[in-house]
Amino acid sequence: QVSKNLAGVDPTTGQKGPLSGDSTVRNADSRLKGVVSLAEALYFEARGETVKGQFAVAEVIRNRVESSQFPGSFCGVINQGTGRRYQCQFTYTCDGHKEVIREKRAFERVAKVARLVLDGVDTGLTKGATYYHTTAVRPRWSSHFTKTARIGVHQFYRDDRFRTASSE
Repeated sequence: QVSKNLAGVDPTTGQKGPLSGDSTVRNADSRLKGVVSLAEALYFEARGETVKGQFAVAEVIRNRVESSQFPGSFCGVINQGTGRRYQCQFTYTCDGHKEVIREKRAFERVAKVARLVLDGVDTGLTKGATYYHTTAVRPRWSSHFTKTARIGVHQFYRDDRFRTASSE
């Protein structure tokens, strides 16, 4: 299933809102930043998952972009809270460790997933989830949200107070 305008997300830039008429160069630069941000997030959060698991993690990030509860771009969502140790949305951005991509093939695989997600591929795997965690932990917040799926080593949750188009 492919949708070119996912709840107001511009597939060329990965940001909320209608096409703004920006120059092609600016749109290409913004899209590239979105692909790189999403690919890095998938690498550090889900490179050991199956492709299905990687799409599920990417879907959570896309669902956040679509939600008024989070920043309106892939880069904004991924970097939300960065700079405050363990106060971020994605641990790899604030754990104090330098992010180094050591597995080139794994990065190339997740980059393909990132491009497809920004191109509008909608898998519907997580039923509108905007949160996830690995099965190795049980965060306090998990009991406050609706569990929507378990894929690989990740469990996915939706906050029913803030529904997105993909959660209905």
